[in-house]
Amino acid sequence: MTATVLVVDDDPVQRRLLDAMLKRSGYDVVTADTGNAAIQLLAGPDNDRVDAIVLDLVMPELDGMGVLAALGERGIETPVIVQTANGSIETVVQAMRAGAVDFVVKPVGAERLQISLKNALKLGALEHELRHIKRRNSGTLGFRDLATKSADMARVVRLAERAAKSNIPILVEGESGVGKEVLARAIQGSSDRKGKAFVTVNCGAIPHNLVESILFGHEKGAFTGATERHIGKFVEANGGTLFLDEVGELPLDAQVKLLRAIQEGEVDPVGGKKSVRVDIRIISATNKSLLDQVKAGEFREDLYYRLNVFPITLPPLRQRREDIPDLARGFLARFAAEEGKKLRGISAEALSLISGYDWPGNVRQLENAMFRAVVLADGDELTIAEFPQIAAQMEGYDVRIPPAPASLPHSETRNETPRIIQMPVRDPNALDLLTGSDMRKLDELEREIIKFALAHYRGHMSEISRKLGIGRSTLYRKLKDYGLIEAESVANETDAA
Repeated sequence: MTATVLVVDDDPVQRRLLDAMLKRSGYDVVTADTGNAAIQLLAGPDNDRVDAIVLDLVMPELDGMGVLAALGERGIETPVIVQTANGSIETVVQAMRAGAVDFVVKPVGAERLQISLKNALKLGALEHELRHIKRRNSGTLGFRDLATKSADMARVVRLAERAAKSNIPILVEGESGVGKEVLARAIQGSSDRKGKAFVTVNCGAIPHNLVESILFGHEKGAFTGATERHIGKFVEANGGTLFLDEVGELPLDAQVKLLRAIQEGEVDPVGGKKSVRVDIRIISATNKSLLDQVKAGEFREDLYYRLNVFPITLPPLRQRREDIPDLARGFLARFAAEEGKKLRGISAEALSLISGYDWPGNVRQLENAMFRAVVLADGDELTIAEFPQIAAQMEGYDVRIPPAPASLPHSETRNETPRIIQMPVRDPNALDLLTGSDMRKLDELEREIIKFALAHYRGHMSEISRKLGIGRSTLYRKLKDYGLIEAESVANETDAA
């Protein structure tokens, strides 16, 4: 569920050092010993699993600048952090102009590299969201915008890629909020109708008496209230794609006319004297089983077979949890920019929380949860505290609602303002101060604090001693006293300090 970093360096010692450093910081690591090997990996089928690149500039054959140029030529937009022993201004300028997002000098420290990576991931997520919005608005959204780390979702994308090459009618099935419209837009953006009209019709939101008029149009004066001519969604989508969302909600009488329009490629506006020819591609979507509706007599069988020529089923978010971190980072970057919040990312604990949740509302629910979390955030990073409703439904996260006060006399409840209920979220690593009704001993609490600091700062002793406000020698002595480190290691580290 963590971000994956590609380390490109011809020096095996540097690769091992960076590999160990990044893994201690919680990242997954992939390595390449040459620039050519990195390009092959990034241009291959597994390129979507790489979230950021740490690139050495000085390498034999294809050097770092050559790798940056090759990435640009191939349209690979993964954020790159370059590193070299030569930290001249000219080198920095050249690397940035070539597409790098940051620059570090060897040997880079763990804290500096971690900050650089968090900034690169945030920038990469924001750029991805901006590209997604721009391509969506221009009708050029493609399958590259649906980057996924899920095998189930990857199969859906491969299936959709085949469908995009023809004009075959497509039925997209899946739960509400899984992204059926986004997939439909990617299909159109990867077809020969790219850039043409993409018209969405929510069949469940149209009043039954207006379905025919909205879909096929009407002439002025065709019925009471028809004060002007309306061309209808079919004509509006001419040359492009008509997306019929929740198509199973259409009334039976409208289904008959929809079937004729699809079969004949023409529509009859209400009150019109002649048919209008249209050239459109039909993509339908449903969150129900149309086959069950056919058996229940709620959906026409002939229309079902006309729409269900090429079915694609989108998996729910709980079946592709690998995509949750990238989706969350993308939403975080977008909403932070919109709300003017300076948020550098989401904590590992919060990421673990949302990755373990089932998300019955799928991607739409995750998007709304991230929006709420950004609005609630007071710090520079989203934590578990920004997801109280999610934490309340997960085991291991203690969410307590203060009990309601005893019932008050009628006179005291008059003109009473609504009571605000606070839901403090308790971190699973929170420190318990009591054992039963008695306070815990001070040395027990101190041992637990130091043990937590060891894990939280991943064994970086200088950082731990600075954060705890004690000297390194004192820290090592306490580690020995509490049995948290071997005595021999303490002696060696104390001598080194």
